[in-house]
Amino acid sequence: MKTPINYLFIALFVLVGCKNKEEQKEQKTIEAPIAKKIPKEIVTHGDTRTDDYFWMRLSDEQKNAETPDAQTQDVLDYLNQENEYTAKIMSHTDKFQEKLYEEMVSRVKKDDASVPVTDNGYSYYTRYEEGGDYALYCRKKVEDNAKEEIMLNGPEMAKGFAYYGFGSSAVSPNNELLAFSIDTISRRQYTIYFKDLNTGELLADKLNNTSGGATWANDGKTVFYTTKDPETLRSNKIFKHVLGTHQDQDELVYEEKDDTYRCFVWKSKSKAYLFIGSFQTLSTELQYLDANTPNGEWKVIQPRERDLEYSVDHYEDHFYIRTNLDANNFRLVKTPLSNTTKEHWVDVIPHRSDVYLEGYELFKDYLVVEERKNGLINIRVKAWEGEEHYIPFNDPAYLAYTTSNLDFDTNKLRYNYSSLTTPFTNFEYNMDTKSSQVLKQEEVLDPNFSSDNYMSERLYATAKDGTQIPISIVYKKGIDKNGKNPLLLYAYGSYGNSMDPNFSSTRLSLLDRGFIYAIAHVRGGQEMGRDWYENGKLLKKKNTFTDFIDCGEYLINKGYTNNEHLYAYGGSAGGLLMGAILNMKPELWNGVVAAVPFVDVVSTMLDETIPLTTFEFDEWGNPKIKEYYDYIKSYSPYDNVEAKDYPNILITTGYWDSQVQYWEPAKWIAKLRAMKTDDNLLLMDCNMENGHGGASGRFERYKRTALMFSFFLDLEGITE
Repeated sequence: MKTPINYLFIALFVLVGCKNKEEQKEQKTIEAPIAKKIPKEIVTHGDTRTDDYFWMRLSDEQKNAETPDAQTQDVLDYLNQENEYTAKIMSHTDKFQEKLYEEMVSRVKKDDASVPVTDNGYSYYTRYEEGGDYALYCRKKVEDNAKEEIMLNGPEMAKGFAYYGFGSSAVSPNNELLAFSIDTISRRQYTIYFKDLNTGELLADKLNNTSGGATWANDGKTVFYTTKDPETLRSNKIFKHVLGTHQDQDELVYEEKDDTYRCFVWKSKSKAYLFIGSFQTLSTELQYLDANTPNGEWKVIQPRERDLEYSVDHYEDHFYIRTNLDANNFRLVKTPLSNTTKEHWVDVIPHRSDVYLEGYELFKDYLVVEERKNGLINIRVKAWEGEEHYIPFNDPAYLAYTTSNLDFDTNKLRYNYSSLTTPFTNFEYNMDTKSSQVLKQEEVLDPNFSSDNYMSERLYATAKDGTQIPISIVYKKGIDKNGKNPLLLYAYGSYGNSMDPNFSSTRLSLLDRGFIYAIAHVRGGQEMGRDWYENGKLLKKKNTFTDFIDCGEYLINKGYTNNEHLYAYGGSAGGLLMGAILNMKPELWNGVVAAVPFVDVVSTMLDETIPLTTFEFDEWGNPKIKEYYDYIKSYSPYDNVEAKDYPNILITTGYWDSQVQYWEPAKWIAKLRAMKTDDNLLLMDCNMENGHGGASGRFERYKRTALMFSFFLDLEGITE
């Protein structure tokens, strides 16, 4: 016999079901945008592809024109129609989205501040005032009763701008000048400004079209910076600027002419050397210069070689180098300052086949190494003279990394730690006594929140080829593994970027409503070592997609969910993953969100004028080579859309995106809508003011998160 509570639950379920059916009827009466077709034939290696939506591509010149031409107006009209359609379809969730937004914002401390970092006699930190969307960048002298100096007032500076992105900042060696960079378009083309910290006045110097960083020589008046190719946005030139002169007078000190490389400039931790680095996916070349002699001659540490990667820092009379030379998982070597080429490199941390060397920190008495074993990060503390030990971590899966260690002569190590149930925590670790002190933990302003309310696990799915794929998973305690839970599966899987499990207060809005959240650590990342990356790129890229599908099927088989309640999410290269799994296994998912998705892979990789293309040939392959063309075409989401049923799909993009141009998702949704055979949702939200990273403000970005969450929750019939 059923209890009254069960009868009430059934009645509510029926009401919700009826409401959902009514909403579905209303949604079907709303007319979806239909993009016009202008067929364009593209012939490569004798193979012809017809692109009906190639017309959607605009040049930067067209986008920046004061008066749009006819093509630009057509594109703008189409993007606005898609936005209006999404707004209408999702209008019944408007109040819910607002509730989700307020809920997420309410958990964030409004007057938060970072942990201060000491450098050259000053303590630096950022802080937010109550409700502020942008930070105040501050410092104090390291002395008793020191007064706060506000170097940059973010809220004041950002007034009147739809987008206001802060790049990096650097204080001069004499502590009197601040170089900082700003992007107001969201194209990651920064302008560098200089501020007199004594008077608060801006200097006349202004450096345009930079990558954002300014590196001071030790004379306090010379700055090195990188500019970008205005079309491809490749960081390709290093200039030297002397304060008080115009940018037109700046000396070009280095130009990277190989368009598969990009270059940057920075300073050693010791502040003794400046470095110029030329980077490609599989190759590195670094140059160095004494920071006291900015007009001196730059010297190459080790000439570039195919498949040779290395990074450098300085300590005493040696350069310390992390390299893959004879070391697939990387090793740490050192070399005398006078003999820097590879034949002089001597092991400090030898190569290990089961441990990936991720990074290192140099101190007067200690070497600290970040290592990855069995998919998890370990922090190893090694005395130059004496024993070594590891900092203990207890969660089954977590994120840990060293941070803000600017001082050589200290026994204190700063590191951050987080897990799926533990908010971000900044620790100061005494390397002598092996004791940790919490400096700050992210506050979750929810009286009902407790890490003890949630459970995290580390699972392993078996891929088609027998490889064990790690899955990190979190859910609210008390969930029954009955195969009916809504589950959101996330992955990235490219560039060797490891997606370590960390805490998200916004995610609580899903977990507290019964969702399970999982991260599939698919090949293409580097969680399980360098081979994990090598087996998820180029002609093995499909492993990334099949791994993700295998993880989804594993979670179904283990009773966490079923295909009516399984959802997927990925962004950028992870959006490519979403596009691929939609074509390969559409029936596995009830809903998919593809954020700023890289989906038109063949056409983009064939066009070297598009940002990112040339130096990504070693990631995806160069389709001008037939073998790679055929392989990329076999999985490229846009090229593989078919006349079949697809699940519910939400696509997000930004009109000013420089990483994945807006036209890729715009073309993709147009083709999907023209070909799919189902009545499921197909929506796109194009932010007309932002780029790849979304909104610049602290809280504004949560509005898109609220849209995404409401999309998933609405499909589950969850409205509160």
